[in-house]
Amino acid sequence: MFTRRVELRRHGGLVPVSEDDVLVTADVGPHGEVVALWSTPEGREVLHALDGGRGGASFPAVRAARPVAARLTRHVPDRDAVVHLDGLALAHCHVQPLPGDRFLVVGARNRWTADGVEDNAHVVDPAGGVVRTALFGDGVAHVAATPSGQVWVGYSDEGVYGNFGWGGPGPAPVGGSGLVRFGRDLTPTWAYPHDGDFDGIDDCYALNVAGETAWTCYYSEFPVVRVDGDRVTGWENEVEGATAVITDGVRCALVGGYGGERDLVRVGELTGDGRFEVRHTRRLALPDRRPSNGWTAVGRGDVLHVISGTAHYRLDLDQLPG
Repeated sequence: MFTRRVELRRHGGLVPVSEDDVLVTADVGPHGEVVALWSTPEGREVLHALDGGRGGASFPAVRAARPVAARLTRHVPDRDAVVHLDGLALAHCHVQPLPGDRFLVVGARNRWTADGVEDNAHVVDPAGGVVRTALFGDGVAHVAATPSGQVWVGYSDEGVYGNFGWGGPGPAPVGGSGLVRFGRDLTPTWAYPHDGDFDGIDDCYALNVAGETAWTCYYSEFPVVRVDGDRVTGWENEVEGATAVITDGVRCALVGGYGGERDLVRVGELTGDGRFEVRHTRRLALPDRRPSNGWTAVGRGDVLHVISGTAHYRLDLDQLPG
């Protein structure tokens, strides 16, 4: 069955500080700005390294094998800030902007041992110095800062149920609730309840932070959930596997899915009787049908941001059919 396409709109490009730099990762901040982490090709390999596990399995490395030089840039959409990091040792990083021209860098994996545990969240000042560290735990899948500097973190199943020593023989995982809000001082201030109206989070697939409010869609029942302050409101949903969500509080679009549904967008309404009702389905397309190059899709409020290579694209909810 043919599904109509909706074309993303190019918003800007990510320009490195040095022509020798390559993009390590990029994400979207609370005002739609893109934050990018750059290093040399060799540095990117170190920051993206894998560790071998039992039975030939491999996992993202907990720490970089050696500190590498890296650069943080902010794009609004043109580049307006550059921070040099002399020795980044966190691997598989998430990056976010913070108030005061600071940046947050978070390593996705974290290991507990009887000898101790290393903090994997670092606040970096404009001069590149680490001015605060904190423990965000293992299995960090999403990091989204708010305008006030609070930080929402969504966790994968390994962060929820435990790995790398967490949950046995070590303590309960930091991300055991699946979604945690950290205050400006990076201490936990709220965790998703296990005894609410919806089942607990097994794996936080999608996270959208609009202002100070978080929206999520999570495995295994995939409800669309809003967390406003400490109040949780949710809508039942039959779309499985969405990896991004955008909403204005009434209309909603779920992006992605399993298998060949990665570029699907289901648009619908958050009804008064607690359901997400799909009205239309579209396929995302880059301008001129360019290849996606493994794009990253991030929802912020009612805007979908897509980063493909070093290009930044947008799709507003009101561009989709009602």
